[in-house]
Amino acid sequence: MKLELHGILVLDKPAGMTSRDAVNRAIGWFPRKTKIGHTGTLDPLATGVLVLCIGNATRLAEYVQALDKTYRSTVIFGARSDTDDADGEITPTLDVTPVAEEAIRDALKKFIGTIEQVPPAYSAIKVAGRRAHELARKGTEVDLVARPIRIDAIEILSYSWPELRLEIRCGKGTYIRSLARDLGEQLGCGAYVNELRRTSVGSFQAEQGIKLEADHQEAWKLLLPVAAAVAHLPTVTLEGEFLTKFRHGNGVPCADGLPEKSPIAVLDSEGVLTGIGMVDERRLLQPDKILMG
Repeated sequence: MKLELHGILVLDKPAGMTSRDAVNRAIGWFPRKTKIGHTGTLDPLATGVLVLCIGNATRLAEYVQALDKTYRSTVIFGARSDTDDADGEITPTLDVTPVAEEAIRDALKKFIGTIEQVPPAYSAIKVAGRRAHELARKGTEVDLVARPIRIDAIEILSYSWPELRLEIRCGKGTYIRSLARDLGEQLGCGAYVNELRRTSVGSFQAEQGIKLEADHQEAWKLLLPVAAAVAHLPTVTLEGEFLTKFRHGNGVPCADGLPEKSPIAVLDSEGVLTGIGMVDERRLLQPDKILMG
């Protein structure tokens, strides 16, 4: 009988490797042909939470990707980097003078809320079907368009010129490298990210992350249920005829109070995730994704 494993695994990615490299290492913990994917790229320099979707959970990656994130970062003032971090070519800023902490605090206020942010040239953003970092490495000028992103809070953890340590809470698609770059430009001194750690993605914490040095037994032990991917969504439990109809692709009546046209996690009587539904204008819970049945 073929062994199948499904669920969510929180990985604590080390520095010095891509997210894809980390996934390739983690594949060895699971049976052959097991589907596995990550839910949000971390730069090679960055460490911390990389949420992996295993088996059926790969169909729920979009819900994990949309979760809010928390980062801790060390920013270095007085220089610029072509990659906006310490992995790039560093160019010191001429005739720079130390910036007062109060000026930094005032500047940071302008980055709170929904703002327009230009991604780094060395990023996974696609330009005419090619990754921006591929074009940048070939010397092609990359002109990326600003995108709306959301930053909820920025806290200064410590500051001693030229080093600033920050904690940032933000939404999907935020580049901390771009934040450092733009902060340095606003202050007129230049800046880049020297260290970056993602400490959380939604409720997934770095402290619960497995190390790549672990073995398959520990990975299986730490595998969370598939439902962990959508634990933040409203839930409804279906039984009997309604559960059967839902699993076969049919809409079923639902209780008042559930939001319309928003994803709903649908569980069976044992609390196992059956799929994702959407409530239509007739107050029927329609299947959007079916995970088992």
